[in-house]
Amino acid sequence: MSPFSTAELEEVARPLLAAGDAPYRAAQARDWFWRRRVSSFEEMRTLPAATRSRLGSAFRFSTLHVRRRRQADEGLTAKYLFGLEDGRTVETVVMHYPAGAGRRARTTICVSSQVGCPIGCSFCATGQSGFDRNLTEAEIVDQLLEVSRHLTLEQRAVTNVVFMGMGEPLNNYGPVVGAIRRWSRSDTLNFSPRRVTVSTIGLVPFIERLGAEGMPVNLAISLHAPDDALRSRMIPVNRKYSIASVVAAARAHANRTGRRVSYEYVLLAGVNDSLEQARRLTAVVRHPLSHVNLIPMNPIAGSALAPPSRQQALAFQGVLQAAGVSTTIRATRGLDIDAACGQLRAREPAVTAGK
Repeated sequence: MSPFSTAELEEVARPLLAAGDAPYRAAQARDWFWRRRVSSFEEMRTLPAATRSRLGSAFRFSTLHVRRRRQADEGLTAKYLFGLEDGRTVETVVMHYPAGAGRRARTTICVSSQVGCPIGCSFCATGQSGFDRNLTEAEIVDQLLEVSRHLTLEQRAVTNVVFMGMGEPLNNYGPVVGAIRRWSRSDTLNFSPRRVTVSTIGLVPFIERLGAEGMPVNLAISLHAPDDALRSRMIPVNRKYSIASVVAAARAHANRTGRRVSYEYVLLAGVNDSLEQARRLTAVVRHPLSHVNLIPMNPIAGSALAPPSRQQALAFQGVLQAAGVSTTIRATRGLDIDAACGQLRAREPAVTAGK
């Protein structure tokens, strides 16, 4: 059966018309699915029971099911472990940010693009688990839909999507771009690409391709080091795409789209957090359309790597700000629920498909 979330109106109509349903039933079903965000075909109450049954026989309502959901930060953070049809699992994180200091309240969902990750970054729990496969477009689309259904019950809605979950999004380019386009359509969620951020380790050809798509998506670069020697030790793919080439591609994207580029920088005590490294980082990223997001490392069981002290992180930020570089320190979320990428999945074994 094909997924309902990637079925076009004509595809939905085909089995219904063949069984004698009225032509408008397909549009009705899609309205229940995308607008009202019901949790099953059976909840589409204005459709006859026989029509709902036919939909269930022809389509998979969702490619995911919730295996586990954990909350932290007094309900402001929730992590979903989704089971896939082949028994594998992926993670999705929801973060609520209350309004304050001139900022509107927002709810950000962090979605995955792959099962595992092939990049192998030294500080990432997902990278330690290896790579299984790419997610399909439907499996990416359904992460947002499943979370949106839960949030509707809480009278909340997703305001932002970030591809910062498991996997390297640009290494699964077609399904990721397809999902963003599908969310943005007026007959689905009407979710603007301006509210979507794609985070990449720096696959230069795909950064250039993304900039040519005509979608005003935001770009985040997982930089994590101010020089090639250190970055190559932390991120093996840097040997292929140097910092200079990655930053050049990111700036071209910013100039083409008018969207600010964020540089993600995981702070690791004694590795990349010295003030001299902050000064070198300033020279790399300083640009009118750039922002540095400092991220104290989420501890990983069995790893010798650790986050720096709060004082050191603030000092590092101070060097960047003194040089005129827009910089924030990301608040650490979900430490007690394994909220860093790959941590919850590592504790939950996959199950064989069909069991």
